[in-house]
Amino acid sequence: MNRNREKSGQMKSTPAEKSGDLRTTSLKAAVTVFIVLSVSVAFYSSFYSVGRPDFFRWSDIPDPAVYMGRLNSDRSPTNISHIAFGIGGSTRTWGSRVRYADLWWKPGITRGYVFLERRPDRVFPNRPGVPIRVSSDWRRFRRSSGPEAAVRIARVVVDLFRSGLPNVRWFVMGDDDTVFFPENLVAVLSKYDHREMVYVGGNSESVEQDVMHAYGMAFGGGGFAVSYPLAAQLYGAMDGCLNRYHYFYGSDQRIWACVGEYGVDLSRESGFHQLDIRGNPGGLLAAHPLAPLVSLHHLDDVQPLFPNKTQIESLALLTKAYDVDPSRTLQQCFCYHRKRRWSVSVSWGYTVQIHPKLMTAKELEMPVATFKTWRSWHDGPFTFNTRPESPDPCKHPVVFHLASVNKSSSNSTSTEYKKLDDYPKHCGKGYARALAIDNVVVIAPKMDPRQWKQSPRRECCDIKGSLGQGRMTVRIRKCRHTESVTI
Repeated sequence: MNRNREKSGQMKSTPAEKSGDLRTTSLKAAVTVFIVLSVSVAFYSSFYSVGRPDFFRWSDIPDPAVYMGRLNSDRSPTNISHIAFGIGGSTRTWGSRVRYADLWWKPGITRGYVFLERRPDRVFPNRPGVPIRVSSDWRRFRRSSGPEAAVRIARVVVDLFRSGLPNVRWFVMGDDDTVFFPENLVAVLSKYDHREMVYVGGNSESVEQDVMHAYGMAFGGGGFAVSYPLAAQLYGAMDGCLNRYHYFYGSDQRIWACVGEYGVDLSRESGFHQLDIRGNPGGLLAAHPLAPLVSLHHLDDVQPLFPNKTQIESLALLTKAYDVDPSRTLQQCFCYHRKRRWSVSVSWGYTVQIHPKLMTAKELEMPVATFKTWRSWHDGPFTFNTRPESPDPCKHPVVFHLASVNKSSSNSTSTEYKKLDDYPKHCGKGYARALAIDNVVVIAPKMDPRQWKQSPRRECCDIKGSLGQGRMTVRIRKCRHTESVTI
């Protein structure tokens, strides 16, 4: 009968048969949906998970009392494995700014995460770089001032602590356009007792920014560090602080306010550079303070560090010098050519400048104002003294920029600097002689990072040999006990 029904196609189905057909159809549809969803989830997981931790997984936080017991019993020197980095980023900027992180992040050595506001819509270039995490719930907090991201970035210290990375002494925060110099960061943090509540960082260079926000806070883009005991307190208190200080503008100001509630003041370190300046940063970096270079920020907003290069190419060249001798990077020393009445300033790994006149050390160590203030683009004021750049090009120094870096031996380096800019040809005999130099070679012993734990002293240098064939050689050395760095 069923066969005849199938052939004729004219006989009507019974209610029971209709019900069976519907169940069969529904079952097939459910199986199809299950298969599609399973394939989609598998594809989505593999698409996002290669080389990345789970975006939302949080570890069990160790009992702070137990953890502090281990910290107190561990007397080993602080090293890079004791530092966790928390980078505040966004899906809008990370795709382009990840190139900054690539300059300093060393997979398997540096630890931490970049925190984004949501799961990215696309996979960023396949590289073993900074792992990505999504910030925990941050929209529930009160906000009456500042950008929307201020609350989220302020909670990076909480999310980093919450990630449960083991054996951490210091939590270091920065922005996605911050370039860190980790070995020098270790040298700075080693001066402090990580078993105490410590807050380390630097101010803005522009006074207008410090007045607007706070002199006593560490500006977040330049990076700052909090010790484990302080991070543990912030983990429990940050949510309340965010509501209490909702009227503050930036994330760093809110963190500073919360830190202050525990009676902890900022330990200032001049190697953290917010770079709240505009224009050419050369005058500042060529007269770097007597401190290890720890960070550079706002690199999209200043001219490239080296002429005829992009900013990334410039930073790659500076990093090449840093990799050879981290502690000496940007350290300034002076020497003189008595007969030609030259003053020579060396900013190691960056520039050599020949001034065709005799100048005191105090003049040479004062940055030339090649840059403007951050907000108003004025000539100042800054949080350090500057000297104006002369409108007369004949009074500018002849500048030689880093060209190559070599290891002379296991304990010394040789760096070469070349003249790249155009200079006037009719500025007098002394200036013409300086222009006859095409390249400068600087020989230097490697700098011991332990020097930064003491009261550092500027080193001395000598101009060696003849100045024939357009070449000058400078040798850096430690100053003798009673030696002056001024001629």
